[in-house]
Amino acid sequence: MTLVEILLIAVLGLMAIAVPIGFAVIGGVVGVLVWVGGINLMVVPQSVFGGIDGFTLLAIPFFLLAGSLMTAGGMTRRLLELADAILGHRPGGLAMSGVFASTLFAGISGSAVADTSALGRIMIPAMIKVGHRPAFAASLIAAANVVAPVIPPSIPFIVMGVLTNQSITNLFLAGVIPGLLYTVAMLWIARRLALKDAPMVRTGPRPKGAVRRALAHASFALLMPVFILTGIRMGVFNITECSGVAVLYALFVGGVVHRELDLKRIYAALVSAGRSTAVIMIVVGAAKLFSWLLAYTGVPQAVSAFVLANVSEPILFLIVVNVMLLIVGMFLEANAALVMLVPVLYPIALALGIDPVHFGVVVVLNLCIGLITPPVGLCLNIACMIARAPLERGSVAILPFLGAALVVLLIVTLVPQASMLLPGLLN
Repeated sequence: MTLVEILLIAVLGLMAIAVPIGFAVIGGVVGVLVWVGGINLMVVPQSVFGGIDGFTLLAIPFFLLAGSLMTAGGMTRRLLELADAILGHRPGGLAMSGVFASTLFAGISGSAVADTSALGRIMIPAMIKVGHRPAFAASLIAAANVVAPVIPPSIPFIVMGVLTNQSITNLFLAGVIPGLLYTVAMLWIARRLALKDAPMVRTGPRPKGAVRRALAHASFALLMPVFILTGIRMGVFNITECSGVAVLYALFVGGVVHRELDLKRIYAALVSAGRSTAVIMIVVGAAKLFSWLLAYTGVPQAVSAFVLANVSEPILFLIVVNVMLLIVGMFLEANAALVMLVPVLYPIALALGIDPVHFGVVVVLNLCIGLITPPVGLCLNIACMIARAPLERGSVAILPFLGAALVVLLIVTLVPQASMLLPGLLN
């Protein structure tokens, strides 16, 4: 067997016995290096540390902390109240409010898993209480929160920018229109299915002035994504500095304006953000080691030569990549798949003349859809646990939402302007 085959067998074998993905990759690489012999094992800690030793990557823990502080400081609840004031009075309004609130909160945290956990604990019990099936409520909230890593700030876009050495600001801007397309698709599906799932739910007229009051209460939370994009685009601060300012903003709003943040809640937010950061960083560091071994064995060059010899059309390449990533996304977490596959696929995309920003959006959107595809689908699993619904029923209920997500992915793949329009206009 080749070294690559041994490596894949070792990594998949460790994952099969429930070893976390980051440690499975490190263990697999160490096993291969010991098997081969003659390679100094100091390359392992050096590569892992080198993978996480980047100034830009500091934005990840800061954005996660900002999202946790905003949830603890009452901003999540205010965004839900705004979404309910705008859409809650319509038929299927509660389901649509969940989708709209997910989009609003996406501009704060950048993490689909965090958003599913935070919003799901509020929305899923509320939907079940009015008559929706637990599996439907879980699938809707899980699917709605996939938009979180697409609309800025986005942790996968930060990882993508670091891996490909391109502008994270352009990637942030490029994700806005695809994210809004995804939201529109989810709103349409949510309304149609909600009316069938709980036809007896009745909604009264919207209270006078409800939108105005909810908008005033949520104004500080709504300013966050505008503040981020405007500040970065005008050169006031870079991505990492922006994430630090976002934490200060969350502390100020939650502690001074809303007065809901105390030391206990701040400590809980720090712990939550620290745990999420540790999971992401160990995966990033392990994948850097994985990429080093692939480069050592010449795999990217071999794959690139094979693909370029058999695929000459950029669209065909993107379709092949989409199919492959959809399969990979069923089993691997998005950030892990990014750092393992992008070093191989990105040079091929450049050789075929595909715009790097467009390619980045297609890859990130594709892998984020993997968050709702069984059997691993983290967002779907979390939502089903909150709803106390069997994963089997959630896997069936997610299919219409998954179909709508794939249509959006196809549009973004075939129409580059969907992702390139905003960066082009602002640059």
